[in-house]
Amino acid sequence: MTDPQRALVLVDVQQDYFGGSPLEIQYPNREDSLAKITEAIDAAAAADIPVIMVQHTMGSGAPVFNPDSSGFAVRPEVEERKRDEWKSVVKEFGSVYADTDVAQWLRERNVDTVTLVGYMTNNCILASSVEAEGLGFSTEVLSDATGAINIANAAGFADAKTVHTTLMTVLNSNFAAVATTSDWIAALGSGEALPKSDLGSSAIAGSQEAAGSVA
Repeated sequence: MTDPQRALVLVDVQQDYFGGSPLEIQYPNREDSLAKITEAIDAAAAADIPVIMVQHTMGSGAPVFNPDSSGFAVRPEVEERKRDEWKSVVKEFGSVYADTDVAQWLRERNVDTVTLVGYMTNNCILASSVEAEGLGFSTEVLSDATGAINIANAAGFADAKTVHTTLMTVLNSNFAAVATTSDWIAALGSGEALPKSDLGSSAIAGSQEAAGSVA
């Protein structure tokens, strides 16, 4: 197996996720996850890994992700690290690939493995991980450099910790290799791929776990 050819994608690390709105990231702690994001950026710079910075827009006049508002801006901790060679993308859909040239840009640089950090776990991280499968990219998700919100609707309620930890388990069962930022940085140093589960193994382990809890 060849060494992974990685790119780091910074997904919507924008002020609206930190501004006290219902979209404010709740788990992991948003300041802690932001610190891990900047740690990943610094590691990518040291390893000469290409970086894509993505921002989400809902259009002028929208209550959030309005390109004319301060909430649209990227966090200063990220902005101050920005390099000229970074690719900047504005998207309108959940997936970073939808209606953008991200996939083409990655292929032009022979990238086969995309590392996702940013927000939200329950929307853009999930959507990007799922679409990547059909596009032929392997995905890595850094669990402590992403984050979720509390959600409730007609189908039920889930607190942010449940949302995040459940989706990390779901992603690692098929769509992505899930790891901490420190484990990812170690993998950069060794040139190795991150370990990932699969649906069959996860199903067997889940059955055993459930049987053990009933017993």
